[in-house]
Amino acid sequence: MESMGDVLRSINNPTLRQRQRDLEQGLFNHPLVKALQSEHPELDESRLRLHMSRLYQYVEESRNCANCPGLEKCPNDFPGHYSKLTVETVNGSVDLYERKTACRLKVAQDNQDNIRKRIRSFYVDERVLNGGYDEIDIMGKDPRRVSAVNKIFDYITNVKEEGLTSRGIYLHGSFGTGKTFLMCYLLHELAVAGYTGVIVYMPDFIEDLKSIMMDGQKMKETVDTMKSCDLLIFDDIGAENLNPWARDHVLGAILNYRMNRKPTFYTSNYPLDGLEKHLSFTSKDGEEVYKGQRLMDRIAPFVDVLPLHGENQRGANR
Repeated sequence: MESMGDVLRSINNPTLRQRQRDLEQGLFNHPLVKALQSEHPELDESRLRLHMSRLYQYVEESRNCANCPGLEKCPNDFPGHYSKLTVETVNGSVDLYERKTACRLKVAQDNQDNIRKRIRSFYVDERVLNGGYDEIDIMGKDPRRVSAVNKIFDYITNVKEEGLTSRGIYLHGSFGTGKTFLMCYLLHELAVAGYTGVIVYMPDFIEDLKSIMMDGQKMKETVDTMKSCDLLIFDDIGAENLNPWARDHVLGAILNYRMNRKPTFYTSNYPLDGLEKHLSFTSKDGEEVYKGQRLMDRIAPFVDVLPLHGENQRGANR
């Protein structure tokens, strides 16, 4: 169907004036327009004729939506939106109004974008966060993971129903059992519920601190982000090469701020006692048992410890 604008611009041509009348008649006979008239008998035909372009847009975009080619190929004037007509009385006068309304695909895309905006990752592969999650697949991947997975499901449900507490999760197990994947799932599900989250891959983060510390503003913004987010995940803690400054002034400061305020989560190959030994040793100062214990006092009392058993899933199809 040609555009209404083309027809109106050619109104002085007798042949095209007839085509305009045919177009008007076709619009008035269209089921959508008839339904509009039936629902709003107070809107007379003369008033409708003042809004032929809106009626045309309404019908045309409804047709496009009925044959939707997908959001990326949306042919409507405002992609991802359709014309919605309403009849309103303003200052005692009944008139027809048009509003652009987001379609279900656009709403779904916006929801996903908002979820992504609530999550920040430092050095974690974005594909893990955005790859999609199937609860049946998560549960059925390895029967030995069932106990830990059930507790993570329970944690998510409790937060959705009762809100956040200061208690997090310490998820430990051998290589490739799905610790990072499960924490990303938790982060995603709670982001859907409106919570903000940060996940940090510890080995790369600690290594990168050497350069970040030269930029005071970036250092402050990074630490403040980790302090203030609703959910913070330290991924693969225990695999990093610690130095005293990173341990005592960065990690210690973040945990000291969060420990009675917001939950912190951890994945590790170490059980808690193994992590304490790791945190007690730095490449510069060697073993400092007291400082390791001091940091563990900000971790152990505020987590539920979940061992994750199972086969190495790396390289296997999810």
